[in-house]
Amino acid sequence: MAITPLDIANMALAVLDEAPIDSPDQDVKAARLLNLHFDLTREGELAKHAWVFAILSASVPGADTGSGDCTLNYAYELPADCIRPLPLTDNGEPDGVPISWRQEAGLIYSDQAGPLTLRYIANLTDPNDWDVLFTEVLVAALAIKIAHPLTHKSGMIDIARAAYDRALDAAFSANAIQRGGRLYTGAWAMQRGDFRSFR
Repeated sequence: MAITPLDIANMALAVLDEAPIDSPDQDVKAARLLNLHFDLTREGELAKHAWVFAILSASVPGADTGSGDCTLNYAYELPADCIRPLPLTDNGEPDGVPISWRQEAGLIYSDQAGPLTLRYIANLTDPNDWDVLFTEVLVAALAIKIAHPLTHKSGMIDIARAAYDRALDAAFSANAIQRGGRLYTGAWAMQRGDFRSFR
């Protein structure tokens, strides 16, 4: 059965025991809040973890920046739908040998000449392309975002957070999230070869 953003919005409202909306454009507070948070929350939840369904790969050509030897002097443009790249390896596979790289804006810099196989988290916008477990996480994440401004009940935030934790645990248990593909951390910055101070 096809699922729509409206379905997801109403599932988030159900977590908070709120009435459903008839349309994303309905002139009610719930619809306005959901419209405000929907896209950014979806992108944020995709970016936080390496969701298996959202991992794509692309062969990207590199350009020599002329920086000289022993530096990350090959530049690669990220695909337009890339939310974040996954750690780079010599063969583009998760079990490949890690290679040195860093990201700056929409470019990847590496010491490897192209083409380079890049694995990345894609910005998938159609709910029918998502894993059902991601949908559950997004529903709860939306509920957290709108709980206070919509209900003004602190208890509802706790309910939404508990739903989020359960959904995320289920996703990890079902291997819907690739291990070792979490969002950037200082340790991951060192693993990927960027040894500068980490934000």
